[in-house]
Amino acid sequence: MIALTYPARSDAQHRFVTRLRDGLVDHDLDSRVLESADARSLWIGGNGLLQIEAPADELIDDVVLVDPEAGRIERLLRSGSEHNTLLVTERCDQLCVMCSQPPKKNHDDRFALLEEACLLAEPGSLIGISGGEPTLFKSQLLAMLETVLSIRPDLSFHILSNGQHFTTDDVARLSEGQFAHVAWGIPLYASTATLHDRIVAKPGAFERLQDSFDYLLQAAARIELRTVILQDNLDQLPDLARYVSINLPFIEQWSIMGLENIGFAKNRWDSLYVDIRQNFEPLDLALDQAQLRGIPVRLFNTPLCYLPADFRHYAVASISDWKRRYAPACDNCHQKSNCSGFFEWHPEKLIADVTPL
Repeated sequence: MIALTYPARSDAQHRFVTRLRDGLVDHDLDSRVLESADARSLWIGGNGLLQIEAPADELIDDVVLVDPEAGRIERLLRSGSEHNTLLVTERCDQLCVMCSQPPKKNHDDRFALLEEACLLAEPGSLIGISGGEPTLFKSQLLAMLETVLSIRPDLSFHILSNGQHFTTDDVARLSEGQFAHVAWGIPLYASTATLHDRIVAKPGAFERLQDSFDYLLQAAARIELRTVILQDNLDQLPDLARYVSINLPFIEQWSIMGLENIGFAKNRWDSLYVDIRQNFEPLDLALDQAQLRGIPVRLFNTPLCYLPADFRHYAVASISDWKRRYAPACDNCHQKSNCSGFFEWHPEKLIADVTPL
């Protein structure tokens, strides 16, 4: 598992963002490596000396957040990675039964720091944004995106949101050209309010989401629809496919996702998890419905060997590099490089039960 934080020491009196460089320094926020050993490196930049408990070659060109009080760095943007995601808040107004990032009441406002980090991103980067619920702080979020994209139009963003907070007042703003670089990943778990609202534990969420889809459509916003497969909604997936094709034909993609064994799902695993190898028919019908009706659909977080051969082309190697693992048997699989593998915290008994292709 790739480390996202390291112990560190700095004489600075406040948190700061810096890009870690090997010799070449071309920005005021850059820090240059002075020395490096097997387990420690020393850097110097505008905030003075920075000592990190990791060798320099693991960190070169990373954009990090240094927290002197906590005694650590956080790797915000890892060099060469396609899976960089910025956590903007841990607050949320839903309590999804399978939430992988259970919400907290506190909010640490880091927008100014995250804006600096984005401006240091590698050319052409796609940066993820998640929470909590980012649009609880919609004004700050949109302002950050507008500032960054006005300076760095080469960047793009993918934002995970529950879609509960868009209003008619957002339409004109989201219609501006820079938001063509922003895609919204929004969940819909069922075609009925009763089931969707029960899964997200928020009465009225389904109806409010329909309003937000209307506003996003008016703004020509880019939408990725997301559905996690659960025991409760597995049999309803064909109905959801029909609903999406009729009511949301403008989405860029429908991502149907395997469950992550972390957060709320960890203690509810036996009542939530679906092994699609045991009952693939509802997913089969949903995929066929989507394809027949012209809805681009993909399967996330699903190993290729879990799928019948005719459906493997739907699967995406979607699990982020820092939390992805493979079973020992996967070493003999010819499709390993194209496969999502498993989450680091997936149950061992399921990871052991794979058949190499």
